[in-house]
Amino acid sequence: MIPILYQDDALLIVDKPANLLTTPGRGEDKQDCLISRLLINYPNARIIHRLDMATSGIVVLALTHAAQVAMGHLFEQRRIEKTYIAVVDGKLSEIEGEINKPLICDWENRPIQKVCFDSGKPALTTYECLVYDSHHHTTRVKLKPKTGRSHQLRVHMLALGHPILGDYFYAPEPILKKSKRLLLHASKIEFEHPVSKQPVVIESVVPF
Repeated sequence: MIPILYQDDALLIVDKPANLLTTPGRGEDKQDCLISRLLINYPNARIIHRLDMATSGIVVLALTHAAQVAMGHLFEQRRIEKTYIAVVDGKLSEIEGEINKPLICDWENRPIQKVCFDSGKPALTTYECLVYDSHHHTTRVKLKPKTGRSHQLRVHMLALGHPILGDYFYAPEPILKKSKRLLLHASKIEFEHPVSKQPVVIESVVPF
């Protein structure tokens, strides 16, 4: 059962579990996904944005065509603020800061992304350290993507020298083994409701 965080006539906001696709992939074994499960009870639901399969947390869906278009515009105009919580390897040298590194797909190793200052698309993430765990040498961080590139948070933390624990694409083997899942969760989303024009603030409890 997919937890429902918010619902009205226009929007459905849910809490996606880790290791579940947002939309179907290629092949019969990749048809089970968030949208296929939700369509059973919400036949008009339409995905507005996606989370990586390994990432858990907030996903917003539209229940009408008008809401889908309006929310799409908000995402395009970067008028939606998203907050993620992650646990990364090591202790960051700065308590807070920003990572401004352009990203591009590594075509020979898709879906891997990489930093590329020559032809990458602009990508900006701000970070804030929350707690350092000296026993495990890990840090819990708050991440806010200001752009929406594929794997942005994962690659930016790698580029900073602090891969996210359990990241099977980007973490070296010892860091990968520190967690059975990717420790990245979409914990909060804020935007103006496309119909009522009232502020919407939705939060999800971090499961790690």
